[in-house]
Amino acid sequence: MHRITRPAIDPAIASGGAATRDGQPISYSRAPAPDLAPWIARLYVTVVDVPADYEVSCGIFSDAAMLRIQMRGDWTAETVDGRREMGRAALYFGPHTRRMPITVRGSFTSVGLSFRAGACHALGRVKLDTMCDRLAPLETLGLCGQEWMGLFRPDQSPEEWCTAMEDTMRLLIARSGAAEPDPVATSVEAAAFTNPEITVARLAQQCGTEQRKLERLVRRDFGMPPKQVLRRARALDMASHLRGVADHDEAEALALRYYDQSHLIREFTALFGMSPRQFVDSPQPLMTLSLETRQARRLEMIARIAPGDIKPWQ
Repeated sequence: MHRITRPAIDPAIASGGAATRDGQPISYSRAPAPDLAPWIARLYVTVVDVPADYEVSCGIFSDAAMLRIQMRGDWTAETVDGRREMGRAALYFGPHTRRMPITVRGSFTSVGLSFRAGACHALGRVKLDTMCDRLAPLETLGLCGQEWMGLFRPDQSPEEWCTAMEDTMRLLIARSGAAEPDPVATSVEAAAFTNPEITVARLAQQCGTEQRKLERLVRRDFGMPPKQVLRRARALDMASHLRGVADHDEAEALALRYYDQSHLIREFTALFGMSPRQFVDSPQPLMTLSLETRQARRLEMIARIAPGDIKPWQ
């Protein structure tokens, strides 16, 4: 199986702030307050300072729909609808079926949150199968982009920004009167973190529902069939390992999810657009930030670390 060396870093953005042992920058992120846990998966704040004309060409790969407030930086995203260019913006990102190429020029600050499976449908009747690999104004969710842009003052801390997002989400949830996301979606989400090798038939049985019903619900709340949800979860865990933002003690278990080296290379290349070796040998700053936030949530969910604990890669 694939053995990694120290992943390549971008020296222009690898200093200052929180970082991995390898020197890669990581975001400030945390779990939501307990009353928001059915709706929000994670809150994050990313601040990276580089020269004004410096360009980072990378990508992101998220398994969740996300609300992203881009406060600094000139961003370009290669979406399923074509290239999107933006500066300061409040955006709704659908989940990704594969790596989304992203380029950022200059220093950048991104603040946002990821939604729990089923939350977008519960709040705004948004079907994620229409939003995969796309981005749209926050108004897609019935939110006001200007209102969200105005939440964050430069003199505030990342924690204050996260608290402001939580307060605003509480008002949104209360106004909507929505019931909590479907418990079946919650069970599938948990399985993707804890046991992504499970078969779809066994998953349906575990969720106490018929397989066809499960597949309809998962398409609505994840944007893709359950088999693809599990395939993506395995790839994201492996990518986290390759970038050094996973628990090293899980390395063998993550590798054994693939039959052999050729299976890993084939699956990884299909989803990330490059081989595992290329993924390790080229800087992946934006991708690593995204993977680290997801992996922190995963380790908390499976109780390998407690919320707020130092992570294995720090």
